[in-house]
Amino acid sequence: MPLQTLWHIRRRVAIRRVLPTLRRATLLAGLVAASAAVAAPVTAPQPPTAVEVTVVGRQWWWEIRYPKLGVVTANELHVPVSDSLTRRPTFLTLESADVVHSFWVPRVAGKTDLIPNRTNRMWVEPHEPGTYLGQCAEYCGTQHAFMLLRIVAEPPEQFARWVEQQRQTAAPAPADPAAAAGRRVFLGTVCASCHAVAGTVANGRYGPDLTHLMSRATIGAGVAANTRERLRAWVRNPDGLKRGVLMPAMQIDDEYLDQLVAYLVTLR
Repeated sequence: MPLQTLWHIRRRVAIRRVLPTLRRATLLAGLVAASAAVAAPVTAPQPPTAVEVTVVGRQWWWEIRYPKLGVVTANELHVPVSDSLTRRPTFLTLESADVVHSFWVPRVAGKTDLIPNRTNRMWVEPHEPGTYLGQCAEYCGTQHAFMLLRIVAEPPEQFARWVEQQRQTAAPAPADPAAAAGRRVFLGTVCASCHAVAGTVANGRYGPDLTHLMSRATIGAGVAANTRERLRAWVRNPDGLKRGVLMPAMQIDDEYLDQLVAYLVTLR
């Protein structure tokens, strides 16, 4: 066999042996670069524009606290949106007060569990304003299916206004006589032992903070729209709307019930 032909054969064999290795190396380099690009926002230091929130899963609702902003709410997580110039991620500290829950808002982030006696961390960073629906993604008891939550993503100016409004305390004495009577009912019954209303002696921590109850879209963690009629039905018999709920029926007559609801709808 001529020497030149032999050389060409060996060259082709060498190329066939090397090409797969080069392809694998190129693919690996691409995967490494892509992984680094995805991981960078996760591993990078928390930017000064970030918002910090503590989310506590409870049967069957979400306690939401903004420690540095002095805001406490329930079932609705308000966050500022990021844009092309400024990142405004919201870092979540996830805890559970009872059983295992799972924070899941599909259009914003993947699932992260809330586990008793353990703290998990995640972050969300919407770029488009809007309301993103989610729910508990880990079976946690009777009303697991109605442990819903909302992320309300807002432009930074609107988010700042929401924070300022949420920092306000409740009015000391409603002008409406029925609401004023309802305030006395609220503070004089077990309501004040389970719920907090800033600006009053009510400082309960077992149930949701009610200081700005009517600023939220739903009651019972999404089981019903937050209207006067549905709120009245909820206070009269919570189990009728959300079977197994831990809030007891108030067992008060219609006059006191109407007064109590008249007060609750002033909490905006």
